[in-house]
Amino acid sequence: MKRFKRVLTLLSLSAVLAIAGCGSGKSTVTHGGNASSANNQTLDASTTETTKLKVKTSFYPMYEFTKQVAGDLADVENLIPPGIEAHDWEPTPQDMAGISDADVLVYNGAGMEGWVDQVLESIQGTGVSGIEASKGIEIMEGTAHSHDHGEEGEHNHDEHAHDHSEEGEHSHDEHAHDHGEEGEHSHEEHAHDHGEEGDHSHDEHAHEHAEEGHHHDHGGLDPHVWLSPAMAVKQVRNIEAGLAEAAPEHQEAFKANADAYVTKLEALDKEFRDGLKNAKRKDFITQHAAFGYLAQEYGLTQVPIAGLSPDQEPSAAQMAEVIEFAKEHNVKTIFFETLVSSNVAETIASEIGASTSVLNPIEGLTEEDIADNLDYIAIMRQNLDALTKALNE
Repeated sequence: MKRFKRVLTLLSLSAVLAIAGCGSGKSTVTHGGNASSANNQTLDASTTETTKLKVKTSFYPMYEFTKQVAGDLADVENLIPPGIEAHDWEPTPQDMAGISDADVLVYNGAGMEGWVDQVLESIQGTGVSGIEASKGIEIMEGTAHSHDHGEEGEHNHDEHAHDHSEEGEHSHDEHAHDHGEEGEHSHEEHAHDHGEEGDHSHDEHAHEHAEEGHHHDHGGLDPHVWLSPAMAVKQVRNIEAGLAEAAPEHQEAFKANADAYVTKLEALDKEFRDGLKNAKRKDFITQHAAFGYLAQEYGLTQVPIAGLSPDQEPSAAQMAEVIEFAKEHNVKTIFFETLVSSNVAETIASEIGASTSVLNPIEGLTEEDIADNLDYIAIMRQNLDALTKALNE
């Protein structure tokens, strides 16, 4: 039934785009987003009457990164309202009309937005350009246990393509993340089998979620790139490059804004490295397999209860396996996340006598987050505090 509804939605979206035609170009009216950014210091236009890009972003991290780069040189609006889980959201005809009226659509890619390939195909020829923030980043397979095989956070960056000294340089020869070319990822060996409920075939067209009817399993790939501050730097640089292409007259301002924000992200990255390098333990149990990039970057082991999609229910066998692991490793904290039910994490915690705590994948802000003026960096610091406490119990 859900697959049938999705197909009808996409047909409606195509009809809306056919009516909307070309985007209306640039605007001088500020619409803002749905979430505030703390301490957003950016270079703005030198005149009060400057043409502004109209930008739509797919979900919160893309909104935050784009706002930081664009400053007051673009009207940036987030598509997903506060409090809505990003994985299962799909654009309405009204959303599609807004996208077709924009200059730029910024999205994460890597299969995070199951609707984006269809949308990008539909807006061809409308003048709307797409910016894939994860372009050029090596995308991980969504494995059961995401960890670094080195010692104490030492990473082989030749294998993982994490060269942070070349922030703006992206290699597309071997790992070009082109979702338009039939999703050429072989999942026959790495099928992300989540038990009886999550057995998906990824042999062909792994990214065509709308047509294949996959339940936002991301084609077996892990799209949660933004949860590594080091990878967030690369996403910001991709957004900078895309905005500069869309509005070359503001290229220098975009670069200055991006440089300022990258400095903050690099400081955040250092906080994570310093805070986690001497942790007593390296493994952590989380309800949602969203922290693979974070784990890999800082020498940790992620033990997810379920899979890449937060609403995926673990099988009884998976629950038993995690409980056994927790008992053997004396785990005292089970992490759950905002925007989804904590029942699974609480069940396991009760079984082993552990406590629960929040590890936020930052897929969207809550109304409380907005009221507290929290942003990406502030929430990531909360994540660091939660991890540091759990890993030193």
